[in-house]
Amino acid sequence: MADPARVRTDAGFGEASRPAERPKPGEGFRDAPGSSSTSSEPAAVQTAAKEEGRARSAAGEEEGEGSSSLHPPPAKKLKVEHDKKKEKRQKVDEDEIQKMQVLVSSFSEEQLNRYEMYRRSAFPKAAIKRLVQSITGSSVSQNVVIAMSGISKVFAGEIVEEALDVCEKWGDMPPLQPKHMREAVRRLKSREQTPNTKHKHILFH
Repeated sequence: MADPARVRTDAGFGEASRPAERPKPGEGFRDAPGSSSTSSEPAAVQTAAKEEGRARSAAGEEEGEGSSSLHPPPAKKLKVEHDKKKEKRQKVDEDEIQKMQVLVSSFSEEQLNRYEMYRRSAFPKAAIKRLVQSITGSSVSQNVVIAMSGISKVFAGEIVEEALDVCEKWGDMPPLQPKHMREAVRRLKSREQTPNTKHKHILFH
């Protein structure tokens, strides 16, 4: 008669040593959630996803173009501001020319002759160049000579205008006399409208 304990041990060892049954190919992965690949999806779903991606990329490009139009680059912004300033300057020049034309058209014959003489008059550039070079001690360009000639003409015109006011206030009649010119220069100096000719001591160079 066989030992019952030995029989049970042999039976348990046999069950433990028996290999588990392998699932058939395709059975275990078929029921697992999310195990289906993209190849099993319908073709319509894939086409819809591609169209949606293209629509999003197109919308992104349009948004980028819109933002670039709202915020132009710095170079383009500077160019626009320069063009605006140039147009504004041209408009101001045109207004000044129009005002000057109206003023000249209202001149009398004597005033028009005086204005023409004033426009034609000019200091000799050679004399201005020698004077500037003697003061500065160096050679100057032609642009400096032209600028100094124009400034000198304006300064002489201011003195003559003030001298005419002095002549009228004193009850004298033109032409202007040296006393009128000296009084005009004195008045301009009192109002600090003439260059300061006094020598200044420069402490530091």
